[in-house]
Amino acid sequence: MAGMSTNPAILVDKLNVSFADNHVVRDLSFSVASGESYGIVGESGSGKSTVLRVLAGLNRDWSGSIAIEGQAQPKHRDKAFHRNVQMVFQDPYGSLHPKKTVDDTLAEPLAIHGLGDAERRIGRAMSEVGLPTSFRFRFPHQLSGGQRQRVAIARALVLEPSILLLDEPTSALDVSIQAEVLNLLSALRKERRLTYILVSHDLAVVAHMCERLLVMQFGRGVEEMSAATLAARDPKTAYAQQLLTASEGFKRG
Repeated sequence: MAGMSTNPAILVDKLNVSFADNHVVRDLSFSVASGESYGIVGESGSGKSTVLRVLAGLNRDWSGSIAIEGQAQPKHRDKAFHRNVQMVFQDPYGSLHPKKTVDDTLAEPLAIHGLGDAERRIGRAMSEVGLPTSFRFRFPHQLSGGQRQRVAIARALVLEPSILLLDEPTSALDVSIQAEVLNLLSALRKERRLTYILVSHDLAVVAHMCERLLVMQFGRGVEEMSAATLAARDPKTAYAQQLLTASEGFKRG
């Protein structure tokens, strides 16, 4: 199921991941073009978040091959990798340190990577996610869920990466602000020419955000399709059709 690009930003070939006796990802292969937004969708337990954690270097127990921007990736990634590939997690409250201000949260990755120019970088990241500078000295408990997720996105952007890995980035938020955050992520991808992989159980979210998507079931890729195929409600496999029928966003019409 390799993708279309001859020079992909992300290339995954025959990825396998097991936890004890549980084979959670099975012979998974796909590629993502530079600047593309690629969705991985499936029910809970399909293995989709595990794929993202392997790509991010958070799970080191895997076999197969992964290349990022033409570089084969070892199990242990170096600092340069983490500067270039950043992840946004599902729960913005859990991913932010409760006793650190927004400013501390955004300054920390810059300090770890030895990057100067913190004022400019922090200012740019906050402005891009639509947070006023007065928020710099607030703590997570002083922010709404949507504002916290904007901080988490700003933290990912502050290193000026080329790839963002998004793990259910709106599923912990109120429905009323989910679209705001998704629209923000879409705009940022275009402005910064970023490559995205978005993991979600929600086909409506993936349809809104992604140009192509991979449907996973029981650790396998069962179907890869374009957003146009999804919009036309024309998947080839019965499982993808079932997901489509169950998806809230496609009940009407």
